[in-house]
Amino acid sequence: MSTSAAAPQVNLLVHQVSRPRGQPLPEHFHFVQEVLPSLAEGQALVENVHFSVDPYMRECMDGDWDLHAPLEGRTIGRVLQSSSDALRPGDWVFHRQGWRTHAQLKPDEVRVLTPAPGVPLTAWLSILGGTGLTAWVALTRIAKLQAGESLYISAAAGGVGSAAAQLAALLGAKRIVGSTSNAQKAEVLTQRLGYTDAFVYQPGQVSAQLRAIIPQGIDVFLDNVGGEQLEAAIASLKDYGRAALIGAVAQYSALQPPAAPYNLFDVVGKSLVLQGFLVRDYRHVQQELEAFLIPHIQAGKVRAEETITHGFDQIVTAFLSMLKGGNTGKAIVSVA
Repeated sequence: MSTSAAAPQVNLLVHQVSRPRGQPLPEHFHFVQEVLPSLAEGQALVENVHFSVDPYMRECMDGDWDLHAPLEGRTIGRVLQSSSDALRPGDWVFHRQGWRTHAQLKPDEVRVLTPAPGVPLTAWLSILGGTGLTAWVALTRIAKLQAGESLYISAAAGGVGSAAAQLAALLGAKRIVGSTSNAQKAEVLTQRLGYTDAFVYQPGQVSAQLRAIIPQGIDVFLDNVGGEQLEAAIASLKDYGRAALIGAVAQYSALQPPAAPYNLFDVVGKSLVLQGFLVRDYRHVQQELEAFLIPHIQAGKVRAEETITHGFDQIVTAFLSMLKGGNTGKAIVSVA
């Protein structure tokens, strides 16, 4: 066994202990301490350092996550000990055994990261991670954004939205419009995240707000919200417009699902394309994203917009805050 640090004796994990009805609460989670078993042959002991908390996890709480069991999530950690020739102490690795202070992993369960000068390690959870990859796939594979086109992005200040606008600008978009929840975020969108226009959405008024900003219509829509935001985009999309359906945060904790957009038949009348996708089906695009983005990050042309909460004991708080829009950019928990 290769060793660089003394192995901890215990592991601290978060379990989900009950199912939420509506918004999740702190009492739906419990911190659990367990004794770490000895490493099995071919395993490495990883100290988890950076944790991603994501909107999709709210859906997991309704049944995908087992109760009273370790949770999952995108995580970056450092190898402490290893009985595998493929993983060495000091290696930084990306894996999915999050919501715990330590993980015991085999080489096929991790991706070894190669830190790049001028690029924060947390970027592999944000603009170079699942959120950035989601934005890249939405723009280049699903909506097929072309130079000179205009697009609208809902939940514009979130992890995907903050990445998507910067990528769209690099791809030559003419107008990039975003909706968000408050004026402070709207200012961030236009001042540092590549948006040409941003507005604070008002329930019942989104279609009118979008039409007022870009009356000529949009070519592409990236939907992170669903509901009224999708309805507004359908109304504003030009003939043969395309929409990439990414998430539906408006209904994740809703006690009743929102009414379907009233104008769905306009999809037929305008010959629109609305396509959903799962980023896990596009992992082969990761290297393409990194090759494109890392030089721009190093040159200061792209920023990894992140809201970092410090302390593993704050992971539940950070997750709940993210669901209520408490973050700008990617929500991350760090113990560094």
